[in-house]
Amino acid sequence: MKQVAILQSNYIPWKGYFDLIAAVDEFIVYDDMQYTKNDWRNRNRIKTPNGLEWLTIPTGQNINRRIRDVELAPGNWQAKHWKSLVANYAKAPCWHEVAAWLQPLYLDCQHRNLSELNVLLIQAVCDYLGITTRITRSWDYTLGEGKTERLVDLCQQAGATHYVSGPAARDYLDEQQFADSAIELSWFDYDGYPTYPQQWGEFSHAVSILDLLFNCGPRAAHYMRYAPR
Repeated sequence: MKQVAILQSNYIPWKGYFDLIAAVDEFIVYDDMQYTKNDWRNRNRIKTPNGLEWLTIPTGQNINRRIRDVELAPGNWQAKHWKSLVANYAKAPCWHEVAAWLQPLYLDCQHRNLSELNVLLIQAVCDYLGITTRITRSWDYTLGEGKTERLVDLCQQAGATHYVSGPAARDYLDEQQFADSAIELSWFDYDGYPTYPQQWGEFSHAVSILDLLFNCGPRAAHYMRYAPR
């Protein structure tokens, strides 16, 4: 049995994204898809004394490109994002432990490609959490046509017997195509997360996983749905 999940890359995603990665044997980054503005590809939220705040990577106005083709212009957004993290989390219990490996990714590297940056940060978080799922990219494979056909084809090339999908895909996936290809389709469940010690007022799940890591460090997995494999 081999379980596969396929999803676009996000910027420092929320904890559910990593639970999905931990639940499968191979996670395929699906950045051959159309880039969408005002989405999770280039932004995420953190907690601040003034409520939730967006950290947004500037990507320009052109939406006629794939996610993997989004190039990042030189600028000071990396330093600004790190400054925001310092301002809002430097007093969190596990700040120093997490900052030790995260800071160099912001301040010692000049990132030029959105997809590569997202995957770099996703892999770094996986390494910290002990998630050993193999992460590949859709362009490591040959892509077919059609929304469902492409996913089925990727699963077949990856040798998957099971495809684990996020619940939002129920609106467009043709379940019969997976059945016809002898691939079992299941829907990931993001409900039922416990709260954890969180700074700055009313609790929110809808934030970057960095919030959980800064506050809980090595105990972060205790507040996630699936323990690392």
